[in-house]
Amino acid sequence: MADHFAYPVGLRLSGRRVVVIGGGQVAQRRLPALIAAGADLLLISPSATPSVEAMADAGEVRWEKRRYEDGDLADAWYVLIATADKEANNAASAEAERNRTWCVRSDDAEAATAWTPATGRSEGVTVAVLTGRDPRRSAAVRDAVVEGLRDGTLTAPHHRTRTPGVALVGGGPGDPDLITVRGRRLLAEADVVIADRLGPRDLLDELPPHVEVIDAAKIPYGRYMAQEAINNALIEHAKAGKAVVRLKGGDPFVFGRGMEEAEALAAEGIPCTVVPGISSSISVPGAAGIPVTHRGVAHEFTVVSGHVAPGDDRSLVDWPALAKLRGTLVVLMGVDKIGAIAETLIAHGKSPDTPVALVQEGTTAAQRRVDATLATVAETAKAQDVRPPAVIVIGPVVNVGPGGPAGPGA
Repeated sequence: MADHFAYPVGLRLSGRRVVVIGGGQVAQRRLPALIAAGADLLLISPSATPSVEAMADAGEVRWEKRRYEDGDLADAWYVLIATADKEANNAASAEAERNRTWCVRSDDAEAATAWTPATGRSEGVTVAVLTGRDPRRSAAVRDAVVEGLRDGTLTAPHHRTRTPGVALVGGGPGDPDLITVRGRRLLAEADVVIADRLGPRDLLDELPPHVEVIDAAKIPYGRYMAQEAINNALIEHAKAGKAVVRLKGGDPFVFGRGMEEAEALAAEGIPCTVVPGISSSISVPGAAGIPVTHRGVAHEFTVVSGHVAPGDDRSLVDWPALAKLRGTLVVLMGVDKIGAIAETLIAHGKSPDTPVALVQEGTTAAQRRVDATLATVAETAKAQDVRPPAVIVIGPVVNVGPGGPAGPGA
């Protein structure tokens, strides 16, 4: 038998009896997939790992705390033998053979009647790889295929009709490697991409030639406000039957006006998928060596928009309350208002010596960090020509780290 290829097949185990003998590490790895397949699972083992025990406690597996006995495999469709007891393994394997039940053995693949492939999943696609006696190669091939499907480098066009709609994709802080795998896959499947200037621009060069890329900043506004024009473009292309990706920087719902777009699409009956992204409010400070929280230094962090200055009637931020907080304050879109912000915080009790870091173009090749204090940040930002996009971090966490502050102009 060993000289012939294994015949690949997908088992539909939902509601069908599956017996697992042994509650160790092998069972711990295999049980989640069997649970996900909907199998009626019976575990036979005197003991189990804490993770396997938790599955039993949750009711996902029926656990009989004993050794294998002849007759345990009656009516089973599939058996996994995974114990260190060679005699018990042989006996169970013999019963499976008599019952014509497919049987996998973790201790002796040659004695088994079935092999477990290296499997992976990506958006409804199951990848299963068998390479005979080389499980590491199976896993490597599996990983390469699944990764390609997830990041869009391995394209697999849909041959059935797709439902037109819009995906609001958070592209992360700027580094193209920091977009989620789902976001990258949707980009690879898009017909139209409407992109912000703060999105991961490098990914646009990877799109196939037929994909229409629209710069959101250049949409003709006419008599409409900018956001309304973007909404209209999303609606227009989706109604034309195209798969549309709205590529945003950071996360769509963190100062990204994503909900406005989702509401506009819902009003038109257009399906909308929201793909969260890594927010620059946390990732950019981290990339600059600043933790927004740190034991003994900051037990909280607050993220605010600085696009409207303190004192402006349009502002929804309670700056006096923020000045009293002891944690970290992260300000987005506040470079041109940092002077007024600093003055307001100081006026309401924040120490002028509070450390401040401005991180420009965070996570990109152009990233730079400029350090100051609340008392000096306005002058420093101007002298160092700090420009948007920049994330401003205010609080003692700025001084946390092996090297402390990077220094002005660093």
